[in-house]
Amino acid sequence: MRADTAARGTRIRIVIADTGALTTGVALAILFLLPLLWAGYSSLSGPRATGDGAGLGTENYQRLFSYGEGLFVYVANSVAVSLMTVAGTVVVSVLAGYAIARFRFPGRNLLFLGTLAIMMVPYPTILIPLYVLLSRAGLQNSLVGLALVLIMFQLPFSLFMMRNSFEAVPREFDEAALVDGAGVPRTLWSVLLPAVTPGVITVALFAFLNSWNEFIAPLMLVTDGSRYTLPVALAAMRSGNFGAVDFGALQSGVVVSAVPCMILFVLLQRHYVRGFASGALKG
Repeated sequence: MRADTAARGTRIRIVIADTGALTTGVALAILFLLPLLWAGYSSLSGPRATGDGAGLGTENYQRLFSYGEGLFVYVANSVAVSLMTVAGTVVVSVLAGYAIARFRFPGRNLLFLGTLAIMMVPYPTILIPLYVLLSRAGLQNSLVGLALVLIMFQLPFSLFMMRNSFEAVPREFDEAALVDGAGVPRTLWSVLLPAVTPGVITVALFAFLNSWNEFIAPLMLVTDGSRYTLPVALAAMRSGNFGAVDFGALQSGVVVSAVPCMILFVLLQRHYVRGFASGALKG
């Protein structure tokens, strides 16, 4: 009888705990989704969206598409910068993380700590020197130069992530590949890279989100309106003419800017969580 009562009490406590966790999760989801839902509704409503203020319309999006150089130009610039940043960050962090995690060479720890030290410097304070450096290299007002700067900003976290991801893989994998006659490049590509795929996806996702939403660096390093990224173009729209701000079109821009990030996160969230669980918090 006592055992049945204890078991019943345990089940009740589990149900209460699960209900509390579910309620908290739903409340947090609503809290985070409400601003996005409001932005989506605002982009389709209002007098300038429908012409008469009744119902929903797409005129806000039509004005957004025709703003400045055209929305497609700004989106294409953001996509180009983000893809270059992702590719550069993944290549550099994977190779550097593999070298630091698997090889012993003079200055290894100093190199790792020096890269991490970049996070201690507020990056807006070094944008002026970077502007001068890019000018001398012929990359000022260039999307390639902007991508190189964003790659540098991503390296501390990405290197930390990949180094710990590689260290989480047993060294027996490397030894077995070497015994089978595989060289270092083949071992990295065929054996270790599949094992650290969640970490690579996490690095790529962070690099995309940060470069896609970056505002200060493009604002200072890009001066040609035809090379503006989407956040800078939206900020220019926010300034308006003679103080008049087209909030409907601006809300449409917010939706356009948020949708790719949401889609990528939903598609890759499983790998993202696994990457943090297996590598980023280890060591």
